[in-house]
Amino acid sequence: MKSSADAAAGTENHEMRRSLKTRHLSMIALGGSIGTGFLIASGSAIATAGPGGALVVYALMGIMVYFLMTSLGEMATFSPTTGSFVTYSADYVDPAFGFAMGWNYWFNWTITITVDAVSCGVVMNFWFPHLPSWIFSSVVFVLIALINWLSVKSYGETEYWLSFIKVVTIGFFLVVGFLVIFGIMGGHSAIGLKNFTYKQAPFVGGFPSMFAVFLVAGMSFQGTELVGITAGESADPRHAVPKAIHSTFWRILLFYLLSIFVMACILPYTDKNLLSSSVKDVSMSPLTIVFERAGLAAAASVMNAVIFTALLSAANSGLYASTRMLYTQAKEGFAWKIFGYVNKRGIPIYAMVGTMMISLAVFATQFLGKEAYNYLINASGLSGFIAWLGIAVAHYRFRRAYVKQGRKLSDLKYKAALFPFGPIFAFILCLIAVGGQNLEAFAKLDWENILITYMSVPLFVILYIYYKVKYKTKLIPLAEVDLEAHRD
Repeated sequence: MKSSADAAAGTENHEMRRSLKTRHLSMIALGGSIGTGFLIASGSAIATAGPGGALVVYALMGIMVYFLMTSLGEMATFSPTTGSFVTYSADYVDPAFGFAMGWNYWFNWTITITVDAVSCGVVMNFWFPHLPSWIFSSVVFVLIALINWLSVKSYGETEYWLSFIKVVTIGFFLVVGFLVIFGIMGGHSAIGLKNFTYKQAPFVGGFPSMFAVFLVAGMSFQGTELVGITAGESADPRHAVPKAIHSTFWRILLFYLLSIFVMACILPYTDKNLLSSSVKDVSMSPLTIVFERAGLAAAASVMNAVIFTALLSAANSGLYASTRMLYTQAKEGFAWKIFGYVNKRGIPIYAMVGTMMISLAVFATQFLGKEAYNYLINASGLSGFIAWLGIAVAHYRFRRAYVKQGRKLSDLKYKAALFPFGPIFAFILCLIAVGGQNLEAFAKLDWENILITYMSVPLFVILYIYYKVKYKTKLIPLAEVDLEAHRD
């Protein structure tokens, strides 16, 4: 019998296709975390905490992400599913937890699509200042919709090459940066490490300043969890996911720490350019400044193109992730069944159209009033950290249930490192990052600022309580966790 969704569509519900290759997953995970947060705002970490403080925070955040990704890797190789940590949250913790986690993550990416599309328009004004930015934003919406509509493979190939551009740019930046540090480029003598001991450096402002940098560092790493979602459409997830997670983590950590090191060597923490975090002024990107000091005249234009690529990549991945999340919500019974329909090309087409409609509605709010648009953006601010918290909780419960039910750890295709320390460490660090987003507002009892900063937290709690009260769900006992629920 056909479901109501099939009847509405007038056709059969097809299956999602596993057509993403290992190289797609590796590059998606690697490139997905290299966004504008790193290309533009990373300099603010050095300005706030100094070179030493920035390196310590990025290293800590990298270790936390490592544990989160290995946790996700263990679950994704055991039970690869497009729902990823949302499905695991519902299966291993509580259906209400999965319900809230899914809508939180969908909401986050749906708004992020709009933010990235708007930013693309702003970046294009660098070359076309007399044209309205909304024209370019609209073109981006059409482009990512077309890419995601064609096939899963078209998304994978597009994301592979967009990510490749970012990775090559960072590699080139590191080479040029070290040549500047050693005085080979830039027309001056070797800089060495003198900026590491300039004035109050290497640690500026002590622990409070490092604490303030946690958000910048965390936002830089967000997107790595996409590898868990793509696992559901990978041709060989049990081989591809562990490989992608391990290789990607070390390359990301290497890229990030070396890049921060190069920036800190060349630019003193007092350099006002490091404080910029807006795509409106690409000339203030620390990468642009380093290229310019190396004597590369076209640095601003090149970096503007790379930043546009990063934004387009983020919007493209955002539509993919949010579409799969809405599809998962429908399959789990958390959303209308029609969103669980898959067309002949393996695309959850109604989930994609529904997501695009909401993103366009958010996009339209900026013309109605900037305040409404800004509130929607702020509402998704901590959603990424909440998703990471969910990964840690789901993995902790999964491993305990796995052992409780008498299964052998040696049977797992991939085991996360240092359990239970890994998920507990990641959970605590995420909780600190969420709670400490705006301590200054708490100190001043600025309730409006507190509400704007932490808006995503009460939204998550409301969703959780709503489902829990309506369906009277409980924490699933470890012995009753259905470990085979979504295995193929």
